[in-house]
Amino acid sequence: MEEQDSCPSCGDKKKNMSKSKRKELGLSCMLNTEVGAVLAVLRRPIDPTAQFISPQEDQFDSSIQQSLKSLRGLIFNPPQEWRSIDPCIYLSPFLDVIQSDDIPAAATGVALSAVLKILKLAIFDQKTPGAKDAINFVVTGITSCRLEKTDPISEDAVMMKILQVLTGIMRHNASVLLTDQAVCTIVNTCFQVVQQSVSRGDLLQRSARYTMHELIQIIFSRLPDIEVREGENSESDTEDVDETSGYGIRCAVDIFQFLCSLLNVVEVVETEGSTWQTADEDVQLFALVLINCAIELSGDGIGKHPKLLRMIQDDLFHHLIHYGTCSSPLVLSMICSIVLNIYHFLRRFIRLQLEAFFSFVLLRIASPGGASLQLQEVALEAIINFFRQPTFIIEAYANYDCDPICRNVFEEVGKLLCKQAFPGTGPMTTLQVQAFEGLVIMIHTISDNIDKENDSSTSEPYPVEITEYRPFWVDKPKDDLETWVEYIRVRKAQKKKILIAGNHFNRDEKKGLEYLKYSQLVSDPPEAKAFGFFLRYTPGLDKNLVGDHLGDPDEFGLQVLKEFTATFEFNGMILDSALRTYLETFRLPGESQKIQRILEVFSERFFNQQSSGIFVTQDSVLILCYSLIMLNTDQHNPQVKKKMTEEEFIRNNRAINGGNDLPREYLSELFHSISNHAISVFGLTGPVEMNPRRWIELMNRAKSMQSYILCDFDRRLGRDMFACVAGPTVATLSAFFEHADEDEMLHECIEGLISVARIAQYGLEDTLDELVASFCKFTTLLNPYASAEETLFAFSNDMKPRMATLAVFTIANNFGEALRGGWRNIVDCLLKLKRLRLLPQSVIEFDVASTSSSDATEAMKSESGVIFPNNDHKFFKRQPSGMVSRFSHYLSIDSMEDSISMGMSEFEQNLKIIKQCQIGSIFRNSYNLPNEALLNLGRSLIFAAAGKGQKFSTPIEEEETVGFCWDLIIAICLSNINRFQLFWPSFHDYLLAVAQFPLFSPIPFAEKAIVGLFKVCLKLLASYQADKMPEELIFKSINLMWKLDKEILETCCEFIIQSVSKILIEYPANLQTQLGWKSVLHLLSVTGRHPETYDQAVETLIMLMSDAFHLSRINYAYCIDCAFGFVALKNSPLEKNLKILDLMSDTVNLLIQWYKTAYSDPGHSYSSESNNSATSSSEDNTRSIESISFTKSLFVKLGEALRKTSLARREEIRNHAIASLRKCFELAKDLELTPTSCINCFNLVIFAMVDDLHEKMIEYSRRENAEREMRSMEGTLKISMELLTDVYLQFVKQIAENPGFRTFWLGVLRRMDTCMKADLGEYGETKLQEVVPDLLRKMIRNMKEKEILVPKEDDDLWDITYVQIQWIAPSLKEELFPDEL
Repeated sequence: MEEQDSCPSCGDKKKNMSKSKRKELGLSCMLNTEVGAVLAVLRRPIDPTAQFISPQEDQFDSSIQQSLKSLRGLIFNPPQEWRSIDPCIYLSPFLDVIQSDDIPAAATGVALSAVLKILKLAIFDQKTPGAKDAINFVVTGITSCRLEKTDPISEDAVMMKILQVLTGIMRHNASVLLTDQAVCTIVNTCFQVVQQSVSRGDLLQRSARYTMHELIQIIFSRLPDIEVREGENSESDTEDVDETSGYGIRCAVDIFQFLCSLLNVVEVVETEGSTWQTADEDVQLFALVLINCAIELSGDGIGKHPKLLRMIQDDLFHHLIHYGTCSSPLVLSMICSIVLNIYHFLRRFIRLQLEAFFSFVLLRIASPGGASLQLQEVALEAIINFFRQPTFIIEAYANYDCDPICRNVFEEVGKLLCKQAFPGTGPMTTLQVQAFEGLVIMIHTISDNIDKENDSSTSEPYPVEITEYRPFWVDKPKDDLETWVEYIRVRKAQKKKILIAGNHFNRDEKKGLEYLKYSQLVSDPPEAKAFGFFLRYTPGLDKNLVGDHLGDPDEFGLQVLKEFTATFEFNGMILDSALRTYLETFRLPGESQKIQRILEVFSERFFNQQSSGIFVTQDSVLILCYSLIMLNTDQHNPQVKKKMTEEEFIRNNRAINGGNDLPREYLSELFHSISNHAISVFGLTGPVEMNPRRWIELMNRAKSMQSYILCDFDRRLGRDMFACVAGPTVATLSAFFEHADEDEMLHECIEGLISVARIAQYGLEDTLDELVASFCKFTTLLNPYASAEETLFAFSNDMKPRMATLAVFTIANNFGEALRGGWRNIVDCLLKLKRLRLLPQSVIEFDVASTSSSDATEAMKSESGVIFPNNDHKFFKRQPSGMVSRFSHYLSIDSMEDSISMGMSEFEQNLKIIKQCQIGSIFRNSYNLPNEALLNLGRSLIFAAAGKGQKFSTPIEEEETVGFCWDLIIAICLSNINRFQLFWPSFHDYLLAVAQFPLFSPIPFAEKAIVGLFKVCLKLLASYQADKMPEELIFKSINLMWKLDKEILETCCEFIIQSVSKILIEYPANLQTQLGWKSVLHLLSVTGRHPETYDQAVETLIMLMSDAFHLSRINYAYCIDCAFGFVALKNSPLEKNLKILDLMSDTVNLLIQWYKTAYSDPGHSYSSESNNSATSSSEDNTRSIESISFTKSLFVKLGEALRKTSLARREEIRNHAIASLRKCFELAKDLELTPTSCINCFNLVIFAMVDDLHEKMIEYSRRENAEREMRSMEGTLKISMELLTDVYLQFVKQIAENPGFRTFWLGVLRRMDTCMKADLGEYGETKLQEVVPDLLRKMIRNMKEKEILVPKEDDDLWDITYVQIQWIAPSLKEELFPDEL
């Protein structure tokens, strides 16, 4: 114990040795037991009833027993460990028993059990010496088993043992040392048992098939680990294979070929005395299961081995397509599973094969009427399984739909699903539901991949335009993703153009070819190859026209014919197959020369591609082609009575092969082929079948075509591909929703609807509009024939309308940016909900006061608590998954039964649903809408407010609806105030358009518009806007509205004065445009006419003019006009009018200030703008002159206003107006009026005032009982004459410098004369006779003092004045002109 403790490693070694000895002893005991069991069975008497046991040496080979006894002698004294002993030593005795002819079945069975036990206990492994020979020796022994002396029961038992041993061999770790031949032998032996078991018990058959399945699993699971050996890529069937490394690809190829051959196993069917052969479905299924297993386990490892890959591409796919079109549902299902597995692992190598499978199998069977209902369901299920693969539909679209020479696989499958899912008149069928499931999967797949979060990839442009010529038949590898996507999108556009060109070609050959040039599908100058590919691959072309075109005699036509023929691959075809393939694509023309040209080109192509080398010259092919066409006519023309025989055909074609005969067998094969199946020289019509020659052509094409492109979704491709099926998809969704009754189906419809919207937002606006229009009709809100009560009842008692309503408004909330015309439907639904009282009192509420400076930052709220954000919007990110889950939540908990159980009334249920629609957020988040969507929404609301598409039962209903529409219009305007100038011009155009409607009524439309527009105006003016355009736009619309009906100013005067006062008091500095000031001051003047609003209006004006800071060149004239409007009002307070007149005269100080500064303008940005602009000195001077001139014109404007005021009815106002005018002229000395300006002021203001007052005085003198008014007017005229004199004397020096002074002076004298001689009729003399002489004396003396009026030789002013004074006031002549007496 102490020694063991001191050396633990020694103890471990002893333990391991003891364990090894026990294992070796156990193996020896096992072998001894098995040997004893075999010997015991051999010693057992053959006849159990015999009384005596005879010696066995006489019955069996003594050598077998001797070998067993020898093994027994070795068992307990092995020379070394069993793992190191050659396995043949202890396997040979058992294998001898198995292979012996005379051994009974019982002994064979025991020997097989012994071998199986040896294999399972792994006595040897692949490293054991002699293991390779031993494992192969076991295979030879087992497959050579003899069962001569046995009965059926014992034989079945032995076969079961054989199956177990075969499995044990392949599961043994030394099985890798098996040769390819040995593995093939194992599989062949197992299949023999399968065949023999057909006539035996079911247990054996099941076991044999299970074993076969296990063997295939074991063999092909090793395939991915087998390395490709040198020389294997040659695809040769005869190259040498290194047998030293165990079995490999060679046996896999042979076994796979064997499995494919099982698909052709036939069974003979006898009925009513006749027999025929049909495919053995049981064997087919068995083979398909094994093939599927092999592919599943091999995976993409098959792609590394060209032989096996070629077998799948060619033999397997050919069989699958052939039997897929004419098999039972079970076989078809298995075939579809195999193709799907091949797609998973090997789709890079099966581009054309996969297209052919869809074209010839799935699309045909799944089409309505294409097969039985059960087969259609299987085909549809297969299509759906393909659609479930993440990248299948995008890859199908990129590889086939975008290739001009391939079919539109995705588009055809998508439209097929729509067609099959579209409900009919009867109840839903399982096929329709299944197809609808596939359609929804397709929609979800596309939407989930192109509408990803945080995906900033572009979706423009759409559609793609062909901007340059590109050969449409050339594939481009996927090197750079961006350029590749753009390339295949262009190819898809080319494909569409090719189809259009084909339609033109069928109508007019020249127009079709010209369209190719117009669409840049052919080069300039034209390229023959493009025309050749067009004629070859464009579907639906008129075959007669194609044949005629190919036979054109010109040089370019011949080149087109050669390029057309070059698209055919005739490798591996015999002549009649090639000729059939060629003539299927067009109708051979009737003209002999054209036929000759076509056949010559065909013969050249076939001769160059022949693989057998039978023909020595091209002419040999041409001659035989003519002979075949003649034979075809002879054999299949009913008018030919005597048919050509085979011998005659062979004799007719002697010595045509370069002077020699063609092989008789070849000619005989051609003769029988033509006799049995006619060549269609008129072009193939009807459905195309996949026959061997067409398969050969497909395989030849596959060699030169680019391999299947693997790709992921791109937003542009996803959108393009959905556009191909958008119309049928929307129609199917709508129809299915209409006919579906189950909640689950309705759920799927709505989720499909949301997914379509997610796709359509990326450039498919028309699709989204169509979808919204379709589902709006399911809301029952737009039924024009239903009364409000009927609509409300339908909405309240059916889940479908409520689901549709929620879906429509969900789309509006989440995808409104992609809506265009669909907004009209949504607005119509919204208005109907409003009339049904299903909306809150107001969906949107905005506070007019919120636009003030103090609370402009406050958010607006609706009655339902919806918060409306400010202009500083943060764009939100949609979460479609959350939206759909909200839908599911709504539909799951708000069923009618649940609502009733919760004690909710119908009205409460409806309100809850409308609340879930979140209608307010549509307008709250309208700042997210792009311009076009916003314009469409606004157009829909404006048109609805104008009554388009609306029917009102009462005026109250009309007023409520119009008001509601304008509330929504203003809500979106306020939410988008930062881009007002972008959308409002179009809104204004809509307002102009509705005003032209035949039955348009301005009331209440314009009333509500005025109210709403002023809210927007206040919001715009609440802060300074650098851009003046929004202000111009809003006032342009405000003016349009009140001009529609002037009564609006009467009905809205209180609101108008509130808004105008707010603008002029709080935001005058932000009012920057002439139109703005003109509109505001005009409306202020208008509101002053109403007693209710006069006080506020006049106070607003007085406040504005008192604080002259906000008066500017822009608004001065309008302000004067407004002031005159107030003063001119009848019965207005005198003190207010006098105050206004004083303020008007005070404004001259402003004019003086502007005159002096010339550039600055208080309260206006004119100065800063001029300072910031770099202008030349000459431009500055020009601007200064214009400013001075404009200022003087404003002075004239003021004078004219006061002149008109001087005609007022009340004397106080008239006299005060003249006093104000006097004040203005007194201050005007600082304006430095030029002589011309002075004369202009006199003409427009003073002279006009005097003339008007004189006229008024004379008018009153003609009236009865008007002496008081006449004398009052006379007094005012006197004051005005005094004003004339004073102003004249103030500016006489400047006026005298004007060349027109003489005329001007005569005008002054004429007015003095007029007043002096005024005829007042019965009221007596005018008091002006006392005033005028004094005024004349004053003026003439002043003129003399200033030497203006002095006698001059060259000036007659003195003389003219003297003459006029004599006429006007003769009494002054002596005093003023003493020298003239």
